[in-house]
Amino acid sequence: MQIAISGKSGCGNSTVSRLVAERLGLRLVNYTFHSIAEERNIEFKKLCRMAEHDPSWDRYLDRRQVELAREGPCVLGSRLAVWLLKEADLKVYLTAPLEVRAGRIHRRENGRYEDVLAETKARDERDRQRYLKLYGIDNNRYEFVDLVIDTEPYSPEEIADQIVAAGRERSAQRR
Repeated sequence: MQIAISGKSGCGNSTVSRLVAERLGLRLVNYTFHSIAEERNIEFKKLCRMAEHDPSWDRYLDRRQVELAREGPCVLGSRLAVWLLKEADLKVYLTAPLEVRAGRIHRRENGRYEDVLAETKARDERDRQRYLKLYGIDNNRYEFVDLVIDTEPYSPEEIADQIVAAGRERSAQRR
């Protein structure tokens, strides 16, 4: 089984993807700009700015994610997983209001909430414009996915429970 999980920053993609992979005994593919920044010893925000002007960073990231996912059963958690892993058995999109996402990022990374809110909003728009330019993908349009979860009222464990249940149901239907 391959499960693709996407959502904007602060929706819980990484945490939820990890929990789903653990609960289903699947390999986790969560290769992100954070991964590249760490591998290449580049500040994350600097890499994001570089990616805005050099599409090779996005193409490398996206190609690598799909390559890793196609190695076998897995959970692929990424901003574009539901668009790029077309053969995924279950496609899940996580949502939350901007203020909620910024609050989560603020708790994780500190700083002033107002600054985090402004940066999250700006990052959302930069990412959207980049994905449109690179692939013609509007990440605000995800109506084709199998499951949309508003993460605001749920814990990561509860969100993972919903995805695991949907994955098991999908798997049972295919037998």
